[in-house]
This record gives sequence, structure tokens and C-alpha cells, in this order.
Amino acid sequence: MTKKKITGDDDDLFRRLMSDVKPLETEPRTMPAKARPAPRPRHDNQSAPTSPGFIEREHASDIDPEEALFFARSGPQQRLLRQLKRGELRPEARLDLHGHTIAEAGARLSTFLTDAQGAGLRCVCIIHGKGYRSAEGHPALKTQVNQWLRDTPTVLAFSSTRPRDGGMGALYVLLRRP
Repeated sequence: MTKKKITGDDDDLFRRLMSDVKPLETEPRTMPAKARPAPRPRHDNQSAPTSPGFIEREHASDIDPEEALFFARSGPQQRLLRQLKRGELRPEARLDLHGHTIAEAGARLSTFLTDAQGAGLRCVCIIHGKGYRSAEGHPALKTQVNQWLRDTPTVLAFSSTRPRDGGMGALYVLLRRP
């Protein structure tokens, strides 16, 4: 089936037929009732957390900056894991680790996960970045966070986020119920 080419006659006919048509009146657009959470600063003036947190894993396998991550323990239902991967479980809290050293990130992540589970949160978002500006040339934080979350018994599953939430530079994390 081929498309018919529009000629000048067709264009004139259309304009004549539509000459008395008036646009519908529309109401002004309304903003959504639920606003996005305010971003948190990368560094704050508080001192580093006092808990030791996670320690750097020296023999963690390198990960590509654009590599999608996924991990699941046995137990969570497949439907729940699909929802996590698709971003249908909206994060109830976020932690941005951009600009932190591995030691700072480990301490902050440990505190964040403990607090989130204590507060009864089910899904959180960890932003680790892709590591394009890292001195080593590979995503050091992404690699470490991948290993730390696998080693944490309170983490049931995690998956790289949808582009709207950070894409390959962030993770949705499903936490065990307290």
C-alpha cells in the first residue's frame, strides 16, 4: 500500500473545509498534586557518620559504566521483582553518593540502609553515578555498592533504575520488612 502524495488542490480543499472551524476552549493545565522530593546536597557540613560502615572490597570485579545491575535473593515473588525492574515500586527515600570517597560512601550507605529498614521503608534509591570522572577510569562507587548490597542480608533485591531516576547510575533497592 503506497501513500498518496498530497497536492496543492488537496491542501486548498482542506483549508476551505476547515475555514469555519474554531479551536476548542481548554482549561489551563494543572500541576500534579504530588511534587518530586527535593534533592539532597552532595556534601553537607556534618561530620562523617561514626559507624564504620562498609569497607572497600579490593577484589571486586570491575563493572562497565553503562552496565545494568540486577540481583535478587531467593524469596521475593517474581511479580515484585518485575515491578522493581520496571520502576513501578517508587522509592520512598534516596541516597546520593556522588562526590564521596569509598570510605564515606560505605559509612553513609550503611547508616542509610539501617535507618530505612528501621523506618519500615520497602523500596529506596541509591545514586552511585557512572564513574566517568573517577581517577581510576572505571566506576569505583558503582562496583563497591554492587558488592556491598549483595553482602547485606536486609537487601532482598536491587536493579538499575529507569532513565527518569538515574538510569545506570542508580539502583532501586528492595528491603526486607523489619
